[in-house]
Amino acid sequence: MKSTLFVLAGLALVISLPSQAAGNAEAGKAKSTTCAACHGAEGVSTVPSFPNLAGQNRDYLYHSLKAYKAGKRKNPIMAGQVQSLSDADMQDLALYFSKQKGLYLKY
Repeated sequence: MKSTLFVLAGLALVISLPSQAAGNAEAGKAKSTTCAACHGAEGVSTVPSFPNLAGQNRDYLYHSLKAYKAGKRKNPIMAGQVQSLSDADMQDLALYFSKQKGLYLKY
C-alpha cells in the first residue's frame, strides 16, 4: 500500500514538472520594458525602495504578480501594472527575471 502511494506521488510530481517549467525568458525580456522604470533594466533597481527582481525565485515572482493582480498584495503602482498581464505574461516575466544576475548586488 505504501509503495503504491509513493509511486502515485512520484507520478504526480513528474506530471506537474512541465507546468513548473512554464514561461519563455525571451518573451519575458521583451515584456519587461515597463518593469525597468522602477526595477531597473535587467531587474536590478537603482532605487532602494524598489526591490530587485533579478535572481529572485521564479515561483516567488510569478505568485507575487498573481497576488498583485488578485488584490491579495496591496500596492497601487503594481496593481495598475499587472491588470493587463495574462498568466503567460506573468510566467514569462518571472522566468526572465529569475535568470538574471543581481539579487545579491550591493548599492
